[in-house]
Amino acid sequence: MVNNQIIGDRDTLVSPLSPEDLAALRDSLHEQRLFREEQLRQIATVPSRADELIQRRSAAQTEVRVKLAASARMVLADVEAALERMAEGRYGICHLCRRPIDRERLVVVPQARYCARCQQVREAGR
Repeated sequence: MVNNQIIGDRDTLVSPLSPEDLAALRDSLHEQRLFREEQLRQIATVPSRADELIQRRSAAQTEVRVKLAASARMVLADVEAALERMAEGRYGICHLCRRPIDRERLVVVPQARYCARCQQVREAGR
């Protein structure tokens, strides 16, 4: 069983996630990992008539493939980090304010590092 307590500077925060929630979110993260790994394999696959196709492939198509691969790698890294936090008992706690991340947010974005409020602050600062 994973311990979901995080000891902060002033008090102890406990994730509002039940063991069932954690199991479902872990399954979701594993599915996301498999999906992204397959996506990267497909992007990297070179068709058998590679020379002919590469000559016809436009720079725009190549750029799209590069951006798709970068995005998939970024999401995969976030998923891996979330699984690591889960294994260490740190999952579901905001990296900025150290408060629990709402269950509803984690269901939608299981790899979330920040609560909705802190995510908005980060995005506003960009």
